[in-house]
Amino acid sequence: MRRSEVLAEESIVCLQKALNHLREIWELIGIPEDQRLQRTEVVKKHIKELLDMMIAEEESLKERLIKSISVCQKELSTLCSELRVEPFQEEGETTILQLEKDLRTQVELMRKQKKERKQELKLLQEQDQELCEILCMPHYDIDSASVPSLEELNQFRQHVTTLRETKASRREEFVSIKRQIILCMEELDHTPDTSFERDVVCEDEDAFCLSLENIATLQKLLRQLEMRKSQNEAVCEGLRAQIRELWDRLQIPEEEREAVATVMSGSKAKVRKALQLEVDRLEELKMQNMKKVIEAIRVELVQYWDQCFYSQEQRQAFAPFYAEDYTENLLQLHDAEIVQLKNYYEVHKELFEGVQKWEETWRLFLEFERKASDPNRFTNRGGNLLKEEKQRAKLQKMLPKLEEELKARIELWEQEHSKAFVVNGQKFMEYVAEQWEMHRLEKERAKQERQLKNKKQTETEMLYGSAPRTPSKRRGLAPNTPGKARKLNTTTMSNATANSSIRPIFGGTIYHSPVSRLPPSGSKPVAASTCSGKKTPRTGRHGANKENLELNGSILSARTFKGFQI
Repeated sequence: MRRSEVLAEESIVCLQKALNHLREIWELIGIPEDQRLQRTEVVKKHIKELLDMMIAEEESLKERLIKSISVCQKELSTLCSELRVEPFQEEGETTILQLEKDLRTQVELMRKQKKERKQELKLLQEQDQELCEILCMPHYDIDSASVPSLEELNQFRQHVTTLRETKASRREEFVSIKRQIILCMEELDHTPDTSFERDVVCEDEDAFCLSLENIATLQKLLRQLEMRKSQNEAVCEGLRAQIRELWDRLQIPEEEREAVATVMSGSKAKVRKALQLEVDRLEELKMQNMKKVIEAIRVELVQYWDQCFYSQEQRQAFAPFYAEDYTENLLQLHDAEIVQLKNYYEVHKELFEGVQKWEETWRLFLEFERKASDPNRFTNRGGNLLKEEKQRAKLQKMLPKLEEELKARIELWEQEHSKAFVVNGQKFMEYVAEQWEMHRLEKERAKQERQLKNKKQTETEMLYGSAPRTPSKRRGLAPNTPGKARKLNTTTMSNATANSSIRPIFGGTIYHSPVSRLPPSGSKPVAASTCSGKKTPRTGRHGANKENLELNGSILSARTFKGFQI
């Protein structure tokens, strides 16, 4: 039994005791029965009224609870719909009071969620509005009257985050471009003259609208300023080149050049103005020194002719070069020619440099060829001869490679330009072939000269005898240093044997006395010796070496061997 039921039974018992007690009091007092009845009716009435009042109050409570349940259910249903969540379901059977409490608690919870979502939506909308105004972008499309779902709020948050990143990126680009624009304006001495330029340079950076259109306009402005700056730099550089050229032509002293050295760098407006003033001054000075300027241009023309490998006919084709009437018209002709030559050289610079490299290699090759044919090279000390041979071999391999490379490049150039590439008035490969042919003919001529010389020397030696090949200093020292002299004589013998048809006597080197030669018609030799003793030739030896001692019916002079006369 429930506790409430026990209390109800106890209440009935108490009421019964109270009524009994009242009857006892009434009997004791002696109240008549009819009055007892009346009094009992009054008690009943009071008790009934009290109970009715209590029942009414509880009924009212029940109605309020039922009404509250109904209201909460309706509001909860609406909140679930707005918050886009599943409807609330009470688990199991419950009392009215508990149901009302649960529903009311759930309603309060969902009201709180609704409020939080609305507050976050408002905050995100404010941020979106601020960012969109700066970026000039449309606002995020969301219904501010309804309660956003969790997914919508998440997408809105991501959108705002993207806007912040876009703002940061555009701001960084804006600051960078603004810095470059300011530098360009300072370089050009340009002051902002449009509202957009003033907004960029003068206004607060935070107030600038970072729209794509503004960023594009900003980039366009920067390109325009950079183009103006580049043009200004090109003009200034052209003026500087013109100044240097006029300095060289007019042979301006170094002290006068240093006076304008401060404007030989930079491209600001004041620098450009100063450069123009210097050019005007030099042009005026050039007109006053026409002959000197034209002669300087002619020197430069000759340099370019050399670099472009102009032939004599091509050089003579420019008749003003030889004119002596130094006028403004003549100067203009020379200026036009030097400009044309410079352009021609720049267009064909790679080819000319290749030809120049071949020329230098060819000259070096000819130098090594000349050294290789020089008989004095064998007196070389320190290994230079070996180095020269290696370099000569290297050049012999390098020249054909250079020629092949140049041939391929020239053929390609001739195909592109539909004309022949000439060097010194003729095609380059013909020029190369001509150089090789001239080299071959020169070698052939040198070879014939050597053969003729050797032939004449052999005939002379056979007729008159060979001259001593050992230096006089060594010959004089021979008696004091017999060992060294013997070795030297052996070497000399081998050389002499290779170049003479006269055989040595006693296996040593034969030295002919320079004063012992006989005229072709003489029949008796005149004895001469470097020593004090004199001997006549032996009969045996005379017979054994008859082919060496008698030439054309004449007997050769006496000979010395190791310091002794034989």
